[in-house]
Amino acid sequence: MLAVLLPVAVGVGIYLFGTHHTPRYDNGLYGRHGTAAVDLKAQLSTALLGLAFIQLALALWMYGRLPGARSAPRPVRLGHRVLGFLTFLFSLPIAYHCLTTYGIETTTPRVAIHSFAGCALYGAFVAKVIVVRSRRLPGLLLPAMGALLVLGMALLWYTAALWALNGDSVPGFSTV
Repeated sequence: MLAVLLPVAVGVGIYLFGTHHTPRYDNGLYGRHGTAAVDLKAQLSTALLGLAFIQLALALWMYGRLPGARSAPRPVRLGHRVLGFLTFLFSLPIAYHCLTTYGIETTTPRVAIHSFAGCALYGAFVAKVIVVRSRRLPGLLLPAMGALLVLGMALLWYTAALWALNGDSVPGFSTV
């Protein structure tokens, strides 16, 4: 039951904070404000997406699903865990800036998807940690949660970083 309730509580908690927090559009990120902060966040998010893909490759290697690769040596498992923890930490300033600067917005479909995906991503992080630590949950949940995290990061990148890096435009969303 905790495996379901805690991740949902995290996602809902972030959502509630974002909807009840007064946005502060003048917030900075590492000393940058306005469009400079958005550009920095887009660059950091691109690096974060790269880390997520490295995590995916390491996981595929560990489970013998990386085509053409020999079985992974023991340090790969530790590297995957350490990199996962660092990726999580690296994501926090970006998420904090989004949440405190903009909150949860639903002004356009792109922004709404980004807001909801951000809430869900941190619930998925909690769910993955629970799945990793559990001996009773089905084994297929671990790769499913990992895939969900990578897809969530890709969706967040697509709906914000790509939008900023591509002149406020992404395929599939109008510029309104």
